[in-house]
Amino acid sequence: MGVGGNFWDLLKPYARNEGFDFLRNKRVAVDLSFWIVQHETAIKAHVRKPHLRLTFFRTINLFSKFGALPVFIVDGTPSPLKSQARIARYFRSSGIELSSLPVPEGVSAERNCLFSSRVQECVELVKLLGMPVLKAKGEAEALCAQLNSEGHVDVCITADSDAFLFGAKCVIKCFSPNSKEPFECYNMSDIEAGLGLKRKHLIAISLLVGNDHDMNGVQGIGPDNALRFVKAFSEDDILNRLHEIGKGNTSQIPVCIKFEKDMDMGESSPNKKQPHCSFCGHPGSKKDHMKFSCEYCVSNGDDGCKQKPDSFKCDCFSCGMNRRHKEQKRLENWYTRICHKIAQEPNFPKEEIIEMYLCNDNGYFSGSDDLHITWGKPNVEMLIDFLNFHQHWEPSYIRRMIFPMMSTIFLRDMTTTTAETLLFGQYEFDSVERVKTRYGHQFYVVKWKHARGSIVRKAPSEESSAQQDVIELDETVDLLDDSNVPEVHEDDGCSFLHTDENMDLVGAAFPEEVKRFWQEQELKRKNTMSRLLEKENLASPNSKGIQLNITEFYASTKVKHREAKQGEGSSKNIDSQGSEGSKLKRKTPSPTRLSKSVRRRLLFD
Repeated sequence: MGVGGNFWDLLKPYARNEGFDFLRNKRVAVDLSFWIVQHETAIKAHVRKPHLRLTFFRTINLFSKFGALPVFIVDGTPSPLKSQARIARYFRSSGIELSSLPVPEGVSAERNCLFSSRVQECVELVKLLGMPVLKAKGEAEALCAQLNSEGHVDVCITADSDAFLFGAKCVIKCFSPNSKEPFECYNMSDIEAGLGLKRKHLIAISLLVGNDHDMNGVQGIGPDNALRFVKAFSEDDILNRLHEIGKGNTSQIPVCIKFEKDMDMGESSPNKKQPHCSFCGHPGSKKDHMKFSCEYCVSNGDDGCKQKPDSFKCDCFSCGMNRRHKEQKRLENWYTRICHKIAQEPNFPKEEIIEMYLCNDNGYFSGSDDLHITWGKPNVEMLIDFLNFHQHWEPSYIRRMIFPMMSTIFLRDMTTTTAETLLFGQYEFDSVERVKTRYGHQFYVVKWKHARGSIVRKAPSEESSAQQDVIELDETVDLLDDSNVPEVHEDDGCSFLHTDENMDLVGAAFPEEVKRFWQEQELKRKNTMSRLLEKENLASPNSKGIQLNITEFYASTKVKHREAKQGEGSSKNIDSQGSEGSKLKRKTPSPTRLSKSVRRRLLFD
């Protein structure tokens, strides 16, 4: 949804693939309706309330795994224009001619009761998780964009491309949680630098190619022509120019298209091309060029001109101006055709659509000072009752699933205060178990000890939960439901939970424990190195444990090899020691004898 004509494909070259920690400690505005619609298209099999299930896991992962602070935005009452466009979209998808079924004026833009009930259930769920929820006056992406432009949030999560038209600065379209770079992020600054388009330019493109409030746009104008057309005007002039063209005023041609007719070209006028030689293709006559070569061919003597190759184009001033004149005529004819198509469109452009995109009052707060966004802690007991009623999940399973979220909140609180020492009122921080690498990013595996020392009954496994809800996911949709389930371990009658935590967060909350962990790791490394050295010393008792340089190494190797050969020869020929000794003497070079390299040089010289 959003701007028509495959608008995302136009922006795709300017997208950034951000890393795992991109959303760490960032405030994120989430279009909740987009999540619910995406859930419906992603899950094909019958499950129990998939919108609640995936919203639950996505919220936990967005908060704990990616470290974001989500703000959920809910749609208000859309404009009647969107209701008409929605009905037209339904007619078109059903193969019904829209002209045969007139769309009545004043049709209610409210969604159906089923979708509204799903939204309300998801709102209740995220509120129980402690997340703030804001309701927009109209479109949710409009309020997301306003919060982003005013600095209340850092990023918007939505697939509606018209968020940029509402003023968004940074938009995340989709997630890839199984990738080292999971976020496909679009920045308005990159779009301005790459395409040269600003907010009003994008609004003009949406008016030409269609949008959620006017699906048709201007007949015969696609995204490429719309982009080329709006770039001919400045941001302050484009909307005013569309109004003039819509009224029939197509006489004014943009400066970048208008031809400089007043240029003094002398005899080389575009309408009067100089005669050219048919043989070499340069200015002049063939008769003259056969006798003497022209200045363009640069031939010596009286050889004449060279024959022009295939696809030859003369570079003289007259030909250049002629080609420029033809190109200019082509641009002017193209511009005239675009203006003619715009002028034929009735009531173009629709002023209410422009005002809606430029409006900066999309929420139920009068100013930035009246908006206070706060994040609370999950209401665990009410959350358990809610999910047990709607999803039929066991309380132990729910507690285990929300444990990563609670541990993240606990670690954040420990950086500012030490009032609470127990997580869930039952678990205490035990130690840092190890460093874990996941999707190319490192985490601390934190060990949480049950304070009472009792054995905690394990929650239902992944297989048992899958038996309750059989899910078939669409692989083309990126989901945030890659759950990070805590592992349950038992040791000496005590129960432990292992969770993956952000390294910076753990280091800020428990600096002494992290310091002790790395000291232990360094001690283990030294012990491992000492054991390896001991093994090497036992394997070679004569070695001194010192690494030799290359000269000493090869010298010692030659000596050992000579001694081995001497020993082998003495064992084989015990009775012929004299002869063997004479052979060794002969092999030993005399000090006065020249070396082989010197003798070789003397020989070849």
